[in-house]
Order: sequence, then structure tokens, then C-alpha cells
Amino acid sequence: MKDDDALVNNPHVSRQALEAIHSQLYGWALSRCGFDRPAAEDLMQEAYVQVLSGAARFNNTSSLKTFLFGVIRNLARSRFRQIAVRMRLINTFAAEAEDAGPGEIETGSVESNQVWKAVEALPVRQRDITELVFCKDMMIAEAAAVMGVSVGTGRVHYDRAKKALTGRLNALREAD
Repeated sequence: MKDDDALVNNPHVSRQALEAIHSQLYGWALSRCGFDRPAAEDLMQEAYVQVLSGAARFNNTSSLKTFLFGVIRNLARSRFRQIAVRMRLINTFAAEAEDAGPGEIETGSVESNQVWKAVEALPVRQRDITELVFCKDMMIAEAAAVMGVSVGTGRVHYDRAKKALTGRLNALREAD
């Protein structure tokens, strides 16, 4: 890594590496802030300041992506404890619940609204792990690292989330 590419006070992080995952980080920040763009931008700025200043130090014990997702998660949790976590799982869970193919359910439909309600009703850790796995393409181990829990605990939350969503969506389908 060139000297001018290494960021101040964090020699293991390069500008190029941050630019490569910025959009994923911003998407995660958006979801942590209830899709409030100004709040997500503030959160991103605070995360970058933490990394650039060395307050949050990357030491190569995980991937840079996992580390930065964790920084954003921790900052969001401390600043926005009351913001509901939103996820983009409508098509995934609606398709599973209806045995339909991906993309067959329109956003804004009655079914998608029901899925949103079911997802929002999950406990925070179950929502977090599900979003990280399905929306951010992380493995359960990576998602658990972002959440600051063991892999086993991550698997438990993931399994419970899937069972809860399946049960809620099946109950809604039977009610119709």
C-alpha cells in the first residue's frame, strides 16, 4: 500500500478499500437510521472520523467490511436506540411464504405490507442478523461478528427469526 493511500492513524485501511465498500456501508447506515438520509450521512461521517482518527482501529482480525459494519452498528446503537430497524426482505420472505419466485410480489402490495409488519415485529437481534444475511450478503459468522455475538448465538437468532417470520406469514395467509 502506498503511503498516500494509507489513511491517517489507521495504516491497515486504504482509501481505495473504503471507496470499494462505501455503498454497502451507506446502505447499512441507512437501515440503522430508519432510512433517514441525513441521519445516515451523519452516521457515516462519524464512522469515518472514528476510523480516520484511530478511535476505531482496524487490526486485521476480521475483514475490513465486517469491522466497518460493526463500527456503524455500534455508533447507530449508541445514537439511535429508539429508531426501528427497517429491512429489505419483502421479496425474499414473501416469495418463501407464497412459494413464489423472487420479484413476483409487487412492492407496496398488501402482501409486502404484511411482510414488513412481520419483520418489524421481530426482536432487534433477529432483525439485525436477518438483514445482514439476506440484504448485505454476509455469512452468519460475519453477521454475528458485526453484531458482537458468537457464531452460535448468531445462528440461534437467525433460526428463530426464520421460524417467527414463517409462522407469522403463514398465520396471515390462513386469515385471508
